[in-house]
Amino acid sequence: MMFTKRLRDGVRRGDITCSVRIWQSPRVKVGGRYTMEEGQIEVDSIEPIGLPDITPQLARESGFLGVLDLLKVAKHGPGDKIYLVRFHYIPPARPKRRISPTRASS
Repeated sequence: MMFTKRLRDGVRRGDITCSVRIWQSPRVKVGGRYTMEEGQIEVDSIEPIGLPDITPQLARESGFLGVLDLLKVAKHGPGDKIYLVRFHYIPPARPKRRISPTRASS
């Protein structure tokens, strides 16, 4: 899943945990993990919704100022079906520190 640059910090902090997408059919699946710069997004749920379900509160939860701001970004291609995708961010795994042989024997 791609996010506009201005939303990425909110996704990484966990402030943004849902996204409204307008597609012909779902482009993600529940349990799927999708790369986001460093780290990943894991999809928790996806459900079809209608235009009246896109409230100002949902727009803010998705990281937008309001419904119109969200709708400008939500449409991807020729789709006309609206989906609410809930997800969580998974930070990159930290590489394991290797103990040098000289430090291990001290």
